[in-house]
Amino acid sequence: MSNCRQCIIKRFNALKTLTNDELENISDHKTTLIIKKGENLMTEGNAINGMYCIRDGKGKLTKLNTNGKEQIIKFIKGGDILGHRSILSEELVGLNAIALEDMHVCFIPKGDILDTIKENTQFSLKLMKNISHQLNEANTSISQMAQKPVKDRLAETLLHLEEIFGVDNEACIDVILTREEIANTIGTATESAIRLLSNLKKDGVIDLIGKKIKISNKNALKNISEGY
Repeated sequence: MSNCRQCIIKRFNALKTLTNDELENISDHKTTLIIKKGENLMTEGNAINGMYCIRDGKGKLTKLNTNGKEQIIKFIKGGDILGHRSILSEELVGLNAIALEDMHVCFIPKGDILDTIKENTQFSLKLMKNISHQLNEANTSISQMAQKPVKDRLAETLLHLEEIFGVDNEACIDVILTREEIANTIGTATESAIRLLSNLKKDGVIDLIGKKIKISNKNALKNISEGY
């Protein structure tokens, strides 16, 4: 089992503000989990009694709409933390967290998080900053869904995915998503997403290599995302 003090992933989240003693305490109490591709880390409507810190792997946060269709709200990767909002609001989990590939995750019990919040103001501020940032992202996403045409939303999403996950050694966006997952991110039918992707390829803006997507002309994609 890894020690939180030695773990470098914490530099990406609120845990970097903890003292050595606080890190030791959390190390003693945390559990390390492997979430297999397709498995749920969190399930909408369930209670949660701790916070997750993702060590590595990629995932998606989703919500099921009334007809059972999945809406992808956000993508997650190593360094992200989950569950802290439910701990603070004392509410049930609002989203499903599903692994897009095998994920290594540490689970920190609720009591340790609440104790640390009371003792460490820097940690509390970081968590508040994280939640405020998520709220801002959610507001932006809602307004885009309402105002932008689906082609612009697709362009925006592809740029966003490259920003989150970076590129692999073939310069493709370093995450594998099904066409249905792309459709569920931009809020359209799968057939529509497939057609839009092939149009972008035809126009030389992106390249499709198997399941991978490569942005060939970032400026053109930015222009599309901004409605030009």
